[in-house]
Amino acid sequence: MHTPQRINESRGPADKESASLRQFWSLIKSARPPVPAFAVALFLSLGATLAGLVVPLFMKDIVNGFSHASLDTSRLPLIVCAFLGQALLSGFSMYLLTYVGQKVVAGLRELLWKKQLALTVPFFDATDTGELVSRMNNDTAVVKTLVAENVSGFITGIVSIIGAVAILLTMDWRMTLVMLGAIPVTAGIMVPLSGVIRRIAQGTMDENARFTSVLSRALAEIRLVKASNAETREYDRGTSAINGLFRFGLREGRVMSFLGPLMSLVMMSVLAVIIGYGGARISSGVMSAGQLVAFIMYLIQIMMPISQVTGFVAQLQKARGATLSILGILGQPEERTAPGLTLPAEPLSIRVNDLSFAYKAEPVIRGVSFDLEPGTVTALVGPSGAGKTTLFSLLERFYEPDTGTIELGDTSIAGLSLREWRGAIGYVPQDSPLMGGSIRENIAYGVDRQVTDAEVQKAAELAYADDFISQLPRGYDTDVGERGVKLSGGQRQRIAIARALMRNPRLLMLDEATSSLDSASEGAVQMALGNLMHGRTTLVIAHRLSTVVDADQILFLDKGLITGRGTHDELLATHPLYRSFAAQQFRIPELQEAVPDGV
Repeated sequence: MHTPQRINESRGPADKESASLRQFWSLIKSARPPVPAFAVALFLSLGATLAGLVVPLFMKDIVNGFSHASLDTSRLPLIVCAFLGQALLSGFSMYLLTYVGQKVVAGLRELLWKKQLALTVPFFDATDTGELVSRMNNDTAVVKTLVAENVSGFITGIVSIIGAVAILLTMDWRMTLVMLGAIPVTAGIMVPLSGVIRRIAQGTMDENARFTSVLSRALAEIRLVKASNAETREYDRGTSAINGLFRFGLREGRVMSFLGPLMSLVMMSVLAVIIGYGGARISSGVMSAGQLVAFIMYLIQIMMPISQVTGFVAQLQKARGATLSILGILGQPEERTAPGLTLPAEPLSIRVNDLSFAYKAEPVIRGVSFDLEPGTVTALVGPSGAGKTTLFSLLERFYEPDTGTIELGDTSIAGLSLREWRGAIGYVPQDSPLMGGSIRENIAYGVDRQVTDAEVQKAAELAYADDFISQLPRGYDTDVGERGVKLSGGQRQRIAIARALMRNPRLLMLDEATSSLDSASEGAVQMALGNLMHGRTTLVIAHRLSTVVDADQILFLDKGLITGRGTHDELLATHPLYRSFAAQQFRIPELQEAVPDGV
């Protein structure tokens, strides 16, 4: 699929203008518009325009016939047919253009949605969700308005102007030249204002994106807002964005309040001059009354398309601003989803070799190396901010390491199929996020095959979730609410464990998977996890040492460095900080006495 490139900032203003237009039309092409339907719509619009052009000629003959003893009505049926034909052709054209516009906006939204799903995790770390939602809804709607409402009016308006001017030149070329004197005045008004309109439109869309971001953030965490008594703070943020939109709306209103009346003044001045000049020519016998009526009707047919052309120019500036915003997203780097190597069928060791990673030049992981042997349990222990969760993210390939490698056997995981690698991982995070939908959908989420009810129930039983699910009014069809708010923390955790069981993963990654469970259910879930972990490589982030005392290997991570490794007993004997952790958590006096001062 063709994706337009961003403007080269080193170009001059004219080059940027030309490049901006090319990018806009290239973006429209990438949305796969239905060209045949658009061509038919334009053909019908042109037909309606041509039908409108013949009406003044018929009216000229009728008006000239007023001076005869009897009125000639033979042309009335032709006028009625012209009016009806114009109405029917315009109606069908408007429907087809609406269809084309909706197809374009649907194509753009599909393009954006596919792109957003393929973007890297660092992009989402740095971008507000509300801004992406605004780009998806509002910016694409601006492009749709241009395609569905303005392009046809612009083209047919040009045809109407050219046709009317051509007929007028044959009727009275002197009066036509007087009328055409308004064109340079109109251009002198529109050209400087087009840049102002574009800047206002770009600012409005950016402010709209900020407003959507404020709303999304506050409403998504409304419980936090209320619990923190932060309603006033969020209200101030929202009203700041609202006032920003209000200011841009006023700026646009000022431009349009200047442009609209001024254009009307120009047109009415031309009409007044034509009527006065035409009256003088009728008095001198050079022009008939019917010709003046026809001339005025054609002048009106020119005035209306001029407003359509100016509307097209204004909307084009808005659409170009929206194009830059959309291109800003489409130009972001994607995850490397190219087909990679297939995962070997046999279980292999995972080797982390001299791994380093930094967030915005702030080192988080520094020269970490360790092995995960098949079927063993490795625990990551250490203070908050030591880099444990970041290490999980590197293993899931959410981030690319700055230096070092992660290998499956002798193959770097960077060369493996990303889809297959992530499909081989079962991850149970500490906060247990759920998607809006039913419990059944959440347990089967991400499984690339048809899942039976029996499989879902079996996974729930192993996670000790079946008991509470069966007691719910709708059982497995119970809606969990946005982010699972209708369930307790322990219930969400057990559903997350059941989801990991459904994947039948090779590598289990558990971020203290039992932290949200009460003491009555923790032991049962530990047994379920023990069954799940059997024969699989498991990596556990441990906040409570009681959950990992039996791990085959414990890695103590502190400030991005592994400062100790071994079993629980070995670290108790050799690692002062680990011994301090154990003394605090297990409340063992003799360990506390053995901890050196200052640890």
